[in-house]
Amino acid sequence: MVPAPKAPKRPGWDEYFMQIARTVATRATCPRASVGCVLTRDRRILTTGYNGAPRGVAHCLDVGCLIVHDHCQRATHAEANAIVQGALHGVGLARATAYCTHQPCVNCTKLFISAGIERIVYEHAYPDPVAAELLAEAGVAIVAFASLRALERPA
Repeated sequence: MVPAPKAPKRPGWDEYFMQIARTVATRATCPRASVGCVLTRDRRILTTGYNGAPRGVAHCLDVGCLIVHDHCQRATHAEANAIVQGALHGVGLARATAYCTHQPCVNCTKLFISAGIERIVYEHAYPDPVAAELLAEAGVAIVAFASLRALERPA
């Protein structure tokens, strides 16, 4: 019997879903940041979202950003769009995990808490002490993806 060829290392679930979040981010239509979000439960994708203009509104890429106080008012955040997809398609998000290319802002944090998200994994830091305080109070786990990768590496 011929031994099977050595298979490449399969990504863990966090790596797998973060790769998908990065791909989702490539659809972003606001040039200020390409952000992606994947909401999962029981190792299944529930919804995805990327930052861009609301349905029926021109994209920043086409007409430019609408900047007020250094924030684009034209684009909806990826996390909010992922939640909206759940609402539009009747997908409950309770007990879900969010994989985000960027740490959620305080407004998206509040949406996640209200939607019943239990865990957030993010890649790029966007620290906000108020968001951190709300997550702690609500009992929502937030984990930097880099720290998960460090745990997976052999010593």
